[in-house]
Amino acid sequence: MRLEEEKIANPIGSPRLENLGVEMHPKQARVTHCSNLITRLWNRIDFAPAFHRAGAMIRLFKVKEKQKELAENANGGSPIRKQTAGELRLHKDISELNLPNSCSISFPNGKDDLMNFEVSIQPDEGYYLGGTFLFSFQVSSTYPHEAPKVKCKTKVYHPNIDLEGNVCLNILREDWKPVLNINTVIYGLYHLFTEPNYEDPLNHDAAAVLRDNPKMFESNVRRAMYGGYVGQTYFQRCM
Repeated sequence: MRLEEEKIANPIGSPRLENLGVEMHPKQARVTHCSNLITRLWNRIDFAPAFHRAGAMIRLFKVKEKQKELAENANGGSPIRKQTAGELRLHKDISELNLPNSCSISFPNGKDDLMNFEVSIQPDEGYYLGGTFLFSFQVSSTYPHEAPKVKCKTKVYHPNIDLEGNVCLNILREDWKPVLNINTVIYGLYHLFTEPNYEDPLNHDAAAVLRDNPKMFESNVRRAMYGGYVGQTYFQRCM
């Protein structure tokens, strides 16, 4: 024990004061002894594990930051955006669609853009049997408190659809309610082709013909669907 204390108090190569012929006061000797002891103990401490742990922690933080950055930029470099209530409701509506075989839905901008989509209707009965009619849907972030905006992209001879594609359907206007959904709208559009209504028209000429001469109306519809003129208006083939 005394030997170890001697080594600590007098590191190798350090001359002892008493060997130099210098007398030390007892308090000074104790201070020198403690100072040398602290120095030796400090030099014995291995800080490598602590620095290793700190380095590992820094690397872990960098990995987490990188993961967060990658997550935020997962969509083509754009930060992840929280979906609105309208988007969540629309996603639910689309996932629960129950459409007849004559109707289909597509997303021209990809499934990341649910708010803009198209619906194709191929009536299997009535005046418009055999035709294909395409509708665009634009849904706002306030959906379902606001009805979707629907336009017919196919030029059609129809009393309830004008030549600009505007659609006269009560549930898209004054009778819209938040409890209604996309499925309801698509069935309403399909119903326009199976039972066109001349009492609430957008195309007044077509409505008058349907009311007064259903046979002529049927002939005009077929002519328009095959591609040709009805009066002064040309319709592209949609069959």
